Amino acid sequence: MNLKMFKASMVAISVSSVFAAPGAMAQQSDEANLQEMEVISVSGIRGALARSQAEKMDAASIIESISAEDIGKLPDSSIAESLARLPGLAGERSGGRTSGISIRGFKEDFTGTSLNGRELIGIGDNRGVEYDLYPSEIMTGATIYKTTQADLMVQGIGGTVDLQTVRPLQAEESYTINTSYEVGERDSDNPEFGNEGHRLAVSINKKFADDTVGFALALATTTSPNNQRNYGVWGYGTNEEGQILPTGISSHVISTELERDTISGVLQYRPSDNLDIVLDVLSIDYSDSGIRRGIIDPFTAINVTGSGANSTGTQVNANSVLRTDPRQKDGELSTFGINATYFLNDNWSIELDAANSESEKRDLRGESYAGLARSGALDPSEYGSREFIMSPDGIEFTDSTGLDSFSDPALLQLAGPQSWGGGMASLAEQFETDVLQANGNPFSYLNGQDGFLNFADFSEELTTVKLELSGLLDGEIFTKITTGVNYSDRYKDKINKGFFATAESYPYSESIPSEYVYGTADLTWMGLGEVVAYDGFRPYEDGTYTQNDAGLLEPDRLGDTYEVEEEVLTLYAKADFEYGFNDMFLTGNLGVQYVDTDQSSVGSIAVIGSNFKVCDDNDDNVVDESCLVSMGDSYSHILPSLNLSLEFAEGQFFKFAANKTISRARIDQMKASGFVKFTLNIDQITIPNSQEAVENYGSPWSKFTGNPQLRPLESNNIDLSYENYFSDEGYFALAYFYKDLVNWTRDGNQLIDFTNDETNGGANYFVPGFHDRVIETDGIYGPANVYYEAGDIATPPDLGTYSFFEDGLEGKVEGIELTANVPFNTFSTVLDGFGTAASFTYVDAELEDGSRIPGQSDKSYSLTVYYQYEGFEVRVATTHRTDFLTYQRGGSNKIEEATRSDVTLVDAQISYDFADSGVEYLEGLRVSLSGTNLADEDEETTDDATGVVSSRRQFGPTYLLNLNYSF
Repeated sequence: MNLKMFKASMVAISVSSVFAAPGAMAQQSDEANLQEMEVISVSGIRGALARSQAEKMDAASIIESISAEDIGKLPDSSIAESLARLPGLAGERSGGRTSGISIRGFKEDFTGTSLNGRELIGIGDNRGVEYDLYPSEIMTGATIYKTTQADLMVQGIGGTVDLQTVRPLQAEESYTINTSYEVGERDSDNPEFGNEGHRLAVSINKKFADDTVGFALALATTTSPNNQRNYGVWGYGTNEEGQILPTGISSHVISTELERDTISGVLQYRPSDNLDIVLDVLSIDYSDSGIRRGIIDPFTAINVTGSGANSTGTQVNANSVLRTDPRQKDGELSTFGINATYFLNDNWSIELDAANSESEKRDLRGESYAGLARSGALDPSEYGSREFIMSPDGIEFTDSTGLDSFSDPALLQLAGPQSWGGGMASLAEQFETDVLQANGNPFSYLNGQDGFLNFADFSEELTTVKLELSGLLDGEIFTKITTGVNYSDRYKDKINKGFFATAESYPYSESIPSEYVYGTADLTWMGLGEVVAYDGFRPYEDGTYTQNDAGLLEPDRLGDTYEVEEEVLTLYAKADFEYGFNDMFLTGNLGVQYVDTDQSSVGSIAVIGSNFKVCDDNDDNVVDESCLVSMGDSYSHILPSLNLSLEFAEGQFFKFAANKTISRARIDQMKASGFVKFTLNIDQITIPNSQEAVENYGSPWSKFTGNPQLRPLESNNIDLSYENYFSDEGYFALAYFYKDLVNWTRDGNQLIDFTNDETNGGANYFVPGFHDRVIETDGIYGPANVYYEAGDIATPPDLGTYSFFEDGLEGKVEGIELTANVPFNTFSTVLDGFGTAASFTYVDAELEDGSRIPGQSDKSYSLTVYYQYEGFEVRVATTHRTDFLTYQRGGSNKIEEATRSDVTLVDAQISYDFADSGVEYLEGLRVSLSGTNLADEDEETTDDATGVVSSRRQFGPTYLLNLNYSF
């Protein structure tokens, strides 16, 4: 064992027991040396920081790490909050909970995530792992690799997060009960939900048969509420006076409840010093369900005074839709793995690792509409109005007229107030009636949409097998060699479904049944008053709604249904080396991976046929063979890596890394599917048929396809780090990183003729009677102010935009990281117990087309201040990140981009550990009170064109009382 590694190991052992990676076995000579040492235990946050520091110092790569003190005793509800406080990492909230993690400005889809060294899958649209799936109680640690090495099978341009569970033969025997009570500071604005939750976890670690068999089991259950106020608009426009006003409002109160049940089991068998077998099982059942309830309304204003984004006025013709959107998101994930390490002799070992992971999720989102009456039933003079105040923070209403019925279920009608049924054009006969609208025309399919049922089903399976040979060398420089082969086989699919809903009362409307009603929901914070709260799933369940399959009516449904497969074979070799000279000590590793990939996708190019249906010319509810498409590609990469760590003075290191890394393209970008879509809006249909008009006003036509032939994102990376470990509990570091992005996926687009598509064999997508429109009234139409007489046929322009994904975008990312762990006893023994852990990251990223990297904040920092004395501990932590680009689930269950504003989160915890209390039965007890989002930070998205807030989510603080008892 070399001197430098032995010295660092002593630091790690002196602060706590070491947790081991899968298949790792301590050498007998090391164990004998350690047994002769007097170990001084440091617990709490000081112990956790010291352990992380020792691992960072010992690693040839540039890493960060956290251990059980950070995770199991925080107590965070998931590992995501713990990871978000690490240097160079930034958390992203989803529904108020930290779920995503960016490393050095790269969202989780561009980083690798593993569990005990094996690639980990999620339950979403893409590769990124939802870190809030994993309860803190089942984890013993995490290592974040900011630079890669050849034997690291899971990699990404941003880095790698390796999560770790217990190895029972390396841990002490124990029984632990962990329970928490959770309460949100803000009550729910929805009457059927509350603000209280709980967590309970039980874990066991036992050894048998003279410590040759170890067994660990963790059971964890969580119920966690989440209540939000969500301000939103459709977008903003500027009128002739230069005043910025919304084009429509969309504000809601949201209540969800996370329910998560987790089973983690580990069986370890070590019958001899030569053989170690570890079996891992993990199962997670996950539900995050609830309600989204609020007002949606097109916006027209009069009497507007003011300028820019600061104005007042009156919204007129308010024919609001009360949207009640119940949500049921259920998922399950299971993983099974076995690892066997056999030591051929004192120097050589062989390791076999195999694993299978599967996940499934259904994301079901209902929509139920209510309002003053069914669309077309009222004359505009019967609509309401609202007074408003507009500012850069958005719009707020101060008074209303004619909208009182929204709080009375006996007056509110269970019907769609807006004419949103254009997607049901192929079902026009089903909606024919002699009943007339207020304008004298019969009701039609345009008036027939009273709700919508969205759901997407996801499934994924990943199988991996690794065979590795490693051996210690007697050379003066090279000390170890590792070589192996790794195979992975991934399958992922998505089925995007939807159903138009029409109330059985059509073409009339009826009030909301009393048995549906819970009470009222509070929208007074927006100036929209109290609104009826009812069960949005009931009309679907009891047959009140007639449902029509939207998959055959909306092209983007079928065009977002797909299967993707990947087979990856990796050959790798790594050599570790060390060399001492002039009182300096150099360690590191040099290696290479050869990665061979075969990828493919199956899907459909969805278009409207002559019967107004999508890919169903035979009217048999089966996708036409002519729409099906299957594509793929094969390719290979060579990925070299070099890591150097030079200790040039006691506790001072220079580290250098150079490597090439890849991140595979997002799954939703690799789909073979696509669609041709048409906007059924008379203003769009009447745009003149010329390239100039389309460039000025847009087009009702659009086409979109994925690309199964996309190559991985690719980067050449350089890292430099100076690290100064001035005590066992303190260090500071300065790191510089540079990433030369030689391939990034770009958004391609071009104008094409939708009557003669050159990108699809000259296909003509125009269908008479569907894509044109008979003018009903003389007048001026469209943005070009074209005059039409009643009876004229308006036909759309031929040109429109084709959007796709392609390789070839280049760019660069560079940045610096400053990190410091400083115990204040460094300055004075009087300050013993006080300390701080802080980090700051600056990232400068530039893609050649000016677009942003998803997840990239220019600046981020974390700061933790703590005090620990005997069993008492208090800590306050804050994290901040500047604005960043991300993506979210948008309309029709598809992925869309969004920009999040700056966010600063403040958490705190106070705790007492009874280990030294002198009371025998309390010595395993730890009590803590913690709070998250204590600064009541909102999540905001701004409109790119105007800079005005377009979306704001308010969550409020959350408090947890935790009891942890081990014996």
